[in-house]
Amino acid sequence: MPRRYDPERRQRIIDAAIRVAGRDGIAGLSHRSVAAEADVPLGSTTYHFATLEELMVAALRQANEGFGRVLAERLPEGGQEDLAAELAGVLGDWLGGERTGVELEYELYLAALRRPALRPVAAEWTEAAAALLARRTDPVTARALVALMDGICLQVLLTGGSYDEEYARTALARLIP
Repeated sequence: MPRRYDPERRQRIIDAAIRVAGRDGIAGLSHRSVAAEADVPLGSTTYHFATLEELMVAALRQANEGFGRVLAERLPEGGQEDLAAELAGVLGDWLGGERTGVELEYELYLAALRRPALRPVAAEWTEAAAALLARRTDPVTARALVALMDGICLQVLLTGGSYDEEYARTALARLIP
């Protein structure tokens, strides 16, 4: 039987990993669960991702791209608007949508605490977000803004509370010179 050509299989596996992790958490992520979700043979997942960490790296990288894209779209270079208000609005949109996606991103991001293979990807996200913000402020302030935004998101997610955009705007404004 000839081998089936499937150029989208690797991407389908990554998408399936994100769905599995979103539904069942990191603990539910395995080659077997992803293969079932992607409707591919188990060997396909191990062919494209020899280890579970490799699959998690690909999933985290893809998940990170979503927020990075939102930041890039909403914060044009050289914009003259109120940066604190813009960032608070971005966080509001991010947290106001489907929280499962945001929770998944943070679960993958925080998995780097125990899985060293994920640390470079988590660092990439932090550096990329800071670079986007540094187009509108200095690099030190940009990194502080990323840290504060992370903290606000984590507090909302961990407490189950509602997002307070005015609080976020006020806190962010305190960091911006």
